[in-house]
Amino acid sequence: MNTAALPAKAPRAVAAGTAPRRIRAATAEAPWVRMLLIGLALGFMTLFLFVPLVTVFYEAFKKGWDVYVAAVSEPDALSAIKLTLIAAVISVPLNLVFGVAAAWAIAKFEFHGKNLLLTLIDLPFSVSPVIAGLIYVLVFGLQGWFGSWFIDHDLKIIFAVPGIVLATTFVTFPFVARELIPLMQAQGIEQEEAARVLGADGWQMLWRVTLPNVQWALLYGVILCNARAMGEFGAVSVVSGHIRGQTNTLPLHIEIIYNEYQFAAAFAVASLLALLALVTLVLKYLVEQRVKTQLRCDGDRSE
Repeated sequence: MNTAALPAKAPRAVAAGTAPRRIRAATAEAPWVRMLLIGLALGFMTLFLFVPLVTVFYEAFKKGWDVYVAAVSEPDALSAIKLTLIAAVISVPLNLVFGVAAAWAIAKFEFHGKNLLLTLIDLPFSVSPVIAGLIYVLVFGLQGWFGSWFIDHDLKIIFAVPGIVLATTFVTFPFVARELIPLMQAQGIEQEEAARVLGADGWQMLWRVTLPNVQWALLYGVILCNARAMGEFGAVSVVSGHIRGQTNTLPLHIEIIYNEYQFAAAFAVASLLALLALVTLVLKYLVEQRVKTQLRCDGDRSE
């Protein structure tokens, strides 16, 4: 045996044996660091999420069930609830159709102006809702570009339900499209091409191939879109005119009665929106779990 080679091999063996320990030490946090980070996260969530949420429900029911029922069942509150539902019922289906069409076009086809369309879809994320509402006033208002034409034809857009629906649709239309586009792009066009070879037309590909593959992402986008539609304040505030019993949605009604020092009524109505947020979170969680289950099943089948 050549013993001269032993000193040269020993350091390498030691280095090889200690390398995993050093890697583990470099990538694993100390227990106190993990506890500190978890504590900071829980503290932040408690302070900015749980405490306000509990406060809303506490203040809503502090004066009793009768006061709560009276606050949410008065004519102005019922009108605000009705208008909020109308805006959501109209804007969400419109955004659903637009989102599917835009995502299908962007993910499955190549055409001039594709990047521009993507930029326009993201526009409501970068423009303040108040500015969006102001744009509708400048276009459809009394002194706007088309204001005189609408007045001559006895059509009212601003300070009426159509303006609220338009503003709500504008601020919510990216949600469905932005949920579908990455998923459709990741799926590619192989399945649609196979369906085309087998004789399927465009509608058949959409209903039997494309939509079944994105159904959970589509539902996820609709849930987020509906939550934003019902909770929108800035754009709707500009175009509504704050006419009680006519153009006030739930967020606007809450602001008005709170400024009038009707705190119990304001928190009672606000609890409806808080309940909507909780329902949205539960639905969001269920959809995410369903998507994870589906992806896991698809992975098992591919193996």
